[in-house]
Amino acid sequence: MFKKLWLLVIILIIASFLRLHNFTELPPGLYPDEAMNGNNAVEAWENRDWKVFYPENHGREGLFINIQSLFIAAFGNEPWVLRLPSAIFGILTVWGLYLFTKELFADKKMALLASFLLATSFWHINFSRIGFRAIMAPFFLIWALYFLLLSYKSYKSYWSYFLSILAGLTYGLGFHSYIAYRVTPLLIIFIVYFYFKNYSNVLKNIRIVFLFFAIAAIVTIAPFGIYFYNHPQDFLGRTSSISIFNSETPVRDLGLNILKTTGMFNVFGDFNWRHNVAGRPLLFWPVGIFFLVGIISGAKSILRKSDLPNIENNNSRRSDFPKLPFVILFIWLFIALIPVVVSNEGLPHALRSLLAVPPVFILAAIGGLKIYEFLKPKLSSCLLSVVVYVFCSLLLFESYVTYFITWGQNSNVKPAFAYNDSIIAQYLNSLPKETPKYIVVSDVKDKIERDNPISLQTILFLTDTFTDKKRKEKNIYYISSEKLEEVPGGAKIIYL
Repeated sequence: MFKKLWLLVIILIIASFLRLHNFTELPPGLYPDEAMNGNNAVEAWENRDWKVFYPENHGREGLFINIQSLFIAAFGNEPWVLRLPSAIFGILTVWGLYLFTKELFADKKMALLASFLLATSFWHINFSRIGFRAIMAPFFLIWALYFLLLSYKSYKSYWSYFLSILAGLTYGLGFHSYIAYRVTPLLIIFIVYFYFKNYSNVLKNIRIVFLFFAIAAIVTIAPFGIYFYNHPQDFLGRTSSISIFNSETPVRDLGLNILKTTGMFNVFGDFNWRHNVAGRPLLFWPVGIFFLVGIISGAKSILRKSDLPNIENNNSRRSDFPKLPFVILFIWLFIALIPVVVSNEGLPHALRSLLAVPPVFILAAIGGLKIYEFLKPKLSSCLLSVVVYVFCSLLLFESYVTYFITWGQNSNVKPAFAYNDSIIAQYLNSLPKETPKYIVVSDVKDKIERDNPISLQTILFLTDTFTDKKRKEKNIYYISSEKLEEVPGGAKIIYL
């Protein structure tokens, strides 16, 4: 047990290193969507007006932005400050994956492997270093399910009620993370149905556990529901505009989307350089093989006949339910990909698929252990240990090279993060305050105030000039080309 604890600590150190190393330099620049979050966060802090939902930029759940506001207040308007919450959520997701997998399968080896595969995954590393709220979705769901399983395990004590409330609060917070999270009730309904169908007659406490879970979740979700009740137009945001149901050939598009999405793990991944090494599969090929083996193994387990255990047995563990863990993983994977396949924009889409991260890497860990068991009788223990060590070293080396060299040094990455705009912002910040500075924006005609174009957000955040008050303080102004005659002599003029 002590050895496995140290292995977990090492994995978390690796996860932290890959998510925090060279953090102020990579990604370069600041993407306008990140900057828009930052501008809302700055304004929220200054006005002490934190919102449940921010309607700008097609609408965003407010929790991530509100958290960012605390970091900006502490450290200032810097790109890495906006991204630090993502790194923290990413690291905690690696830890949560270990705990959840250990509880679901009662297998520490599987849990360690799953967390290590996630820790070294470019897919997860990349989004743990970008200021997008989607990174919170797998974090909240995996911790909520972990607490829920723990509450079941301790069903005979009052501790289970506290855990069920904690699970409900955590689960409810997930609705404040990312729009794709709204499909997760399908997974919760299945879990509740399974326990009520099989055990409610002999374990009345389970009813109370799920009742506390539901109440806590509803309380947490309530502010979100109230907002959308008053602003129904914000509920779907831009989702409806990119849906396959707006297409002239929805059935055809759905089929193509399913092929692209299922193929992104091992064949062709996201082609957006902001999300991926363009076209690279989301899984490094050995991990992709593990994933396929895990799927096959899980399918066999589900199809295999087995009886449910006697729940009265105090020693019952998740390993006594050979079908349930796999069914949970497959349902999770299925519902997580629903928001992806019903959209018609940028597929395959690594960002929109983040909710699928936990089941993907648990299934990959299952496949990895199956391959390990296959090799065990064929290799000496010494040679097998060498193979495992070399393989783990390979994954660590590959993840570092892929992110910091292959992706980080590619010429396509800077434009993907509006790097030139960050250079302009640095230049503006370097000029004396008394020098009038005018930025001429070509894609608008009127004076630029509250409704700033999204292309301007990077400069607005990095110069801290989102509001008119700040622009006057810093002597920085944004105008259209039609207003050039109003620029005073001696002013610095920059054209965008």
